[in-house]
Amino acid sequence: MDDLERARHFIAVIPHCAALGITVEDVGIGRAVLALPYDPRLVGDPATGVIAGGAVSVLMDSACGAAVMAHPEARGLTATIDLRIDYMRAATPGQRIVTHAECHHVTQHVAFVRATAHDDDAARPVATAAGTFTIIREGA
Repeated sequence: MDDLERARHFIAVIPHCAALGITVEDVGIGRAVLALPYDPRLVGDPATGVIAGGAVSVLMDSACGAAVMAHPEARGLTATIDLRIDYMRAATPGQRIVTHAECHHVTQHVAFVRATAHDDDAARPVATAAGTFTIIREGA
């Protein structure tokens, strides 16, 4: 199974990712791109139509996990140790949100990841994240 298939399987077996409609757009060496489609059921504030921060959080956490799983030094499963998300602005109602995550450092047991989420305006992030993820190595 290649990294793209592994990431798609990883997202498919997480019930809340399936419920949110999160999709895997791209996977490369230590990186992943996931998307959250706009859905009125995910709106946090009906007056503005803005997607709830919790849905963005799930998207970013999942993208980070997929990036760890795609890193050649971190093969296996992963779980979030810590994830800090800074919300920069509200996403534009009606637009999907895309997260680009990169696993930039790996130790024996911990992977370090950065991510950025944006709507159609990729120059203005909706949120950024930095996190650590445990590495559960295959065969361990």
